[in-house]
Amino acid sequence: MTDPQLPEQHSEEHLELSRAEFDRDNLSDADIEQIKEQRAGDEPDGSFMRWVITLFGTGVGAGILFLPINAGSFGFWPLVFATLLIGPMVFFSHRTYARIVSASPVKGLDVLQVITALTGRKRGFASALMYWLGIYPVVLIYAISITNTLDSFIVNQLGGAQVSRWVLAVSAVGIMTGAYAVGKKLTLWLANVLVYPLIIALAAVSIYLIPKWDFASFRSYESSYPVWQGLLLILPVLVFSFSHMAALSQFALDTQKKQDGDVAATEREVSKVELVTAIMLVAFTMFFVWSCALSLGAEGMDAAREQNVPVLSYLANQTHTPFMAWISPIIAIAAIITSFFGHLLGTEEGTAYLLRSVAPNFAARFSANALRWGVNIFVFVTAVIAAVANPSVLDMISVVGGIFVAFLVYIMPALLFHKATAFKHYARRPDTIFVLVAGLVIMAVTVWDMVAG
Repeated sequence: MTDPQLPEQHSEEHLELSRAEFDRDNLSDADIEQIKEQRAGDEPDGSFMRWVITLFGTGVGAGILFLPINAGSFGFWPLVFATLLIGPMVFFSHRTYARIVSASPVKGLDVLQVITALTGRKRGFASALMYWLGIYPVVLIYAISITNTLDSFIVNQLGGAQVSRWVLAVSAVGIMTGAYAVGKKLTLWLANVLVYPLIIALAAVSIYLIPKWDFASFRSYESSYPVWQGLLLILPVLVFSFSHMAALSQFALDTQKKQDGDVAATEREVSKVELVTAIMLVAFTMFFVWSCALSLGAEGMDAAREQNVPVLSYLANQTHTPFMAWISPIIAIAAIITSFFGHLLGTEEGTAYLLRSVAPNFAARFSANALRWGVNIFVFVTAVIAAVANPSVLDMISVVGGIFVAFLVYIMPALLFHKATAFKHYARRPDTIFVLVAGLVIMAVTVWDMVAG
């Protein structure tokens, strides 16, 4: 990709060979303009800890809202093995995915632009479509969840009359989308503000539930699946529950800017941030999952599933204690908001890219800022409609996590690493192979479960 208007960094011979694979003609004029904009910022958007918190907030929502309901239903031993396995899966998969941007020898390209420049427009479009299908439905999931959470809170905790879902959805989704539309820096700041009390409250609830733990009841719970099959069936929901893919591309770009395009320094920084994020996600989320599973029991998990509400809302309604009644919806709402912002970041990236691919002349008429506002309006309208319709959240999670997220985060990077010279040195690494095998297993299990079900 040689363009005098897009100056490159480094001059080493092997990097020059890698850069030669990046075909500028695969990118639209709108892409080139966006790349210039992505390179041009004076300062990075986030510090080390700010990005840790943003990535944590993006991933923590689904894990604490829905994972206890699903993972606990397979019994004690599958949950034990899943707890041991999820840490390496989260760290290695997301670090591998982030490398598409952080290890790219061409500065300023987001993940979809890297794939397109290396593999051509057709493969780039297919990847963008998968990316969009892996992130945009998650925005809808959180719109449904916050509407149900607010509805449950008003009726059960405040003792009020049931409010129209249209009013709740328009208000909640409108506030979240509007806050994001004001600007990315405000979004990162708000995510930081919300996540710190979220972490404290999450730990407090997990500890508060300890006296209600019933190991004997949970260990004696017999799932209809053998242990190995239960473990496999947990994996798609685990993948979804810990996914923070939506914010990784912009995070890697921001780190690239912070390190002035130095590939090695960018890689080190991304790895460190991702390691801290993965540790925090696994520690806080799995402690919460175990605490809920041990205190809810099989009947409680089945009831929460039927009500289509986050586990915290169900706990608040069942315990009838002031502490749980007020802290549970607050945690749920904070978790939804932080995750909504992270996935809206990815939705904006994916939708704008698809629009530039399908209708480049139309997209070229608008500035990057105008495109962002258009995406935000589209998200607002469709998310409100989804929240009013109220489909099953757990069914959506299984498909999104087991098909789209598994392919994008676990399989696609390994395929790209094998194809492109720029990433060849990652292709046969043990962590890359581990991630690829895990992704293939997860996708196979999801498809099998859909067909068998």
